[in-house]
Amino acid sequence: MKKKIFLVAGARPNFMKIAPLMRQFKKGKDKFQVLLVHTGQHYDYEMSKIFFKNLHIPDPDIYLQIGSASHALQTAKIMIAFEKVVLKEKPDLIMVVGDVNSTLACSLVAAKLNIKVAHVEAGLRSFDLRMPEEVNRMLTDKLSDYLFVSEESGVKNIKDEGISAKKVHFVGNVMIDTLLYYMNAIEKSTILEEKNLISKKYCVMTLHRPGNVDCKKTLAQIYAILKEVTKSIAIVYPLHPRTKKMIKKHTFLKKFNALKNLSMIAPLGYINFIKLVKESHFVITDSGGIQEETAVLNIPCLTIRENTERPITLTNGTNYLVGRNREQIIKKIKLILSGKAKKSKHLNLWDGMTAKRIVKIIEQTI
Repeated sequence: MKKKIFLVAGARPNFMKIAPLMRQFKKGKDKFQVLLVHTGQHYDYEMSKIFFKNLHIPDPDIYLQIGSASHALQTAKIMIAFEKVVLKEKPDLIMVVGDVNSTLACSLVAAKLNIKVAHVEAGLRSFDLRMPEEVNRMLTDKLSDYLFVSEESGVKNIKDEGISAKKVHFVGNVMIDTLLYYMNAIEKSTILEEKNLISKKYCVMTLHRPGNVDCKKTLAQIYAILKEVTKSIAIVYPLHPRTKKMIKKHTFLKKFNALKNLSMIAPLGYINFIKLVKESHFVITDSGGIQEETAVLNIPCLTIRENTERPITLTNGTNYLVGRNREQIIKKIKLILSGKAKKSKHLNLWDGMTAKRIVKIIEQTI
């Protein structure tokens, strides 16, 4: 009898992680019945549907249509809607990925109904509880029966929290499966021609975290950084809808638009965005996933945060933690532009085979 598995996604960072899992589960269709559950946490075209198209993810079997809300309300709405589906479908396993509100909400429902939970990308820790994602990660790991870990630091973090080692499986980084799988399509992207860009003559920026964009003081710091950076190199800034809203709210939009070397563009799909990153001189970001993608692509990455839950990107990747320190950022940019940026080293099990390892473990133990 086939085992019924729910694979849950809700927001942009999830889609790159579920795509290789969907492909791998499809190979074992005689053993598994996999239902894709989209909570609708990200619901506009750029942030959701275009990623399904780019990554050849089938339409969701179940779409909860939750939409935007505060953290508490969004989590509660997902739990209420998801519980009804779980009670009706009675899955054997619920698989969640990453650290968004959908991850925690669906794990809580599963745990309370005594259904096994598998957490893909378990064990990552920033040790900063001001980050909603950190709370989501920690609680999801406590509730999970399978902890699929992407880097060695995650194994140690889980051990330090007293969680049973029997649950832990170091399998590598499933998001890198997607990056490597679509490399040919990425190479063929024409986004540089469409945006009149020349390889290595620009940098890419993505900023969306509340700590960076939600208040006037931090946006003033970001503006001062951009004003300085654009003296040296052009910046291409795919603008997250929520970030654009905050820039408008705090009356910075005119100032940003006035920077001649800053190009703010609409969000891009996966293929075009990775092409943009791959051909850039360096990246400025506060995203977790981009720290990993730049490490594999060997593109220097300046992370506008005081911490990272992905320390391997610092030790073995191309990542620099710079916070909002303008002097530190300019110093690193000068280093990068002089050709002296650090290069990536070996990234253990970031080899495109993570989804295969995950599905094999589930097949052997469920």
